[in-house]
Amino acid sequence: MTNRQAFDDAFAKCPLIAILRGVKPDEVEAIGEALVEAGFTILEVPMNSPDPLDSIARLARRFEGRAVVGAGTVLRVEDVEAVGAAGGTLIIAPNANVRVIAAAADKGYVALPGIATPTEAFAALDAGASALKLFPAEAASPAVLKAMRAILPKDTRVLPVGGIVPELMADWRKAGAAGFGLGSAVFAPGMTAADVGARAKTFIETWNAG
Repeated sequence: MTNRQAFDDAFAKCPLIAILRGVKPDEVEAIGEALVEAGFTILEVPMNSPDPLDSIARLARRFEGRAVVGAGTVLRVEDVEAVGAAGGTLIIAPNANVRVIAAAADKGYVALPGIATPTEAFAALDAGASALKLFPAEAASPAVLKAMRAILPKDTRVLPVGGIVPELMADWRKAGAAGFGLGSAVFAPGMTAADVGARAKTFIETWNAG
């Protein structure tokens, strides 16, 4: 199975990405277990977290076959190879750096760059993006997403990221959101695995309720 196929399978099961910004390696497995138990199948450790490559390696080993693991805030081409060496297969960024996107695609990883405009969206897709992260969602709106959906290829997956809470999900989904990236609403430094699991279940239940 290719990395893209593994991502597609994980996304079909649960199109919610848990963003573990600030997580530490010694806690990441317990938190990952809470998320996977709740139903999450895609886990992201941003590169500006403490020892992110260690956390990615731990998650990749622990959840092989159960969840897709990757890095967020990937800003440099050289970071793509480092993430891959740690076992990560998902390259997520807040921006649409076509060099980073192309490097990820060339190595067979899944690129999910951040976009805020149609120009960025089309450039990212041309460079090899597998899905798009509408970021920051707080600066956009469901109306903005709906307008983008009207011009983007129909199979383009767009995930709003930033400020997403359960009560906002329905409006975004009506506008065409294929899933969401979830940060501090699911995990923030200092939270226990139990806390994370409880929040994760709320998001899963909200998504499943439509």
